[in-house]
Amino acid sequence: MSTHDNKLKAEILSDTEITMQRSFNAPRELVYRAMTDPDLIPKWWGQRSSTTIVDKLDPRTGGEWRFIQRTPDGTEYAFRGTFVELEPPSKIVQTFEFEPMPGHISTDAMSLTEVEGGTLVRIVSTFASKEDRDGMLQSGMETGANETYDRLEELLATMV
Repeated sequence: MSTHDNKLKAEILSDTEITMQRSFNAPRELVYRAMTDPDLIPKWWGQRSSTTIVDKLDPRTGGEWRFIQRTPDGTEYAFRGTFVELEPPSKIVQTFEFEPMPGHISTDAMSLTEVEGGTLVRIVSTFASKEDRDGMLQSGMETGANETYDRLEELLATMV
């Protein structure tokens, strides 16, 4: 597989939208599987210092997901959403909510596109307001997403 620029790129699209994209050195079928398999999610999702627990993962239209991040001191933070649309292996549309901040729900539309030697993942996140968008950007989302996707790249290297 060829080497891609594997740094997440985030960009503001509008008052209520941001986009993030990153290339992975793996076929999109594997990337899609890693994103929808409850046995694989804990191996890459979230920060390295935390443990991810898959409470729910029903990857079908209308299905729900809920992941819990447990920090080394035992503190837990949960994230949840609903799958809006899935087109294996090219598209996942889901809602995203950080439970400690209820009601601030974004919709994440992810496309997985085959590129030479790998997969380009592009996510367009749509927020209810500019304030919600700005709050997500200020939360350290880009740093966390970079760490998460670094972990995903490492897992994919073991699956290829």
